[in-house]
Amino acid sequence: MPAKNRVKSYVDNGHYHIYNRGVEERTIFQDSQDYKVFLNYLKIYLEPAPEAKIRTVDIGNHTFTASERPLKNFHGQIELLAYCLMPNHFHILIKQKTGRAIENFMRALATKYSVYFNKRHKRVGHLFQGVYKAVLVDNDNYLLHLSRYIHLNPVKDGPLRVALLDTYSSYPDYLGIRKTSWVNPQTILSFFKNARKASLKDILSYQSFVEDYQQDPKETLGQLTLD
Repeated sequence: MPAKNRVKSYVDNGHYHIYNRGVEERTIFQDSQDYKVFLNYLKIYLEPAPEAKIRTVDIGNHTFTASERPLKNFHGQIELLAYCLMPNHFHILIKQKTGRAIENFMRALATKYSVYFNKRHKRVGHLFQGVYKAVLVDNDNYLLHLSRYIHLNPVKDGPLRVALLDTYSSYPDYLGIRKTSWVNPQTILSFFKNARKASLKDILSYQSFVEDYQQDPKETLGQLTLD
């Protein structure tokens, strides 16, 4: 019987919860550089592709020009709504706009990062625990609670706000503290009156939904959480 969420249902314009973790639950982000490299790959794949550079080569008495091979790019195919990177796993919430773009996107991302990680940390073999997991989210309630679950992942102990903001996630983009060009929080924020709390009693903001709502998101999400 296949592992949970390995059998994937792909639809155009579908929202998906994508997640994976290190093989044997090992650490896949060992320090700030690893986190930043992974995020930079997301940026490269999701921002509009830059114009191809022209390279000139002189061979004998002849000069040749050619365009450099462009990096893979999924701008216009994949839209990133939310993410959170943890030491041994990651979560991303995306909208697939065309075809089976998720397959190509995740294959490129996992391969690129695995090659970097293994080279830097002098290791060989698989980095991730099998193929990424993907769940089609076809319910607005699930979509909202999934974004909350993703952003609450770093919360273990200590002050809630510190845990939420001092991490590698899209939560600061949702509160307007940061603006990342390749993250689109507006799909989720459109369900709320405000992004940030206007007062202690404000219950209509996204911030209040994440920080004050008492129900454990796993109770709502069920199979959509990391197994």
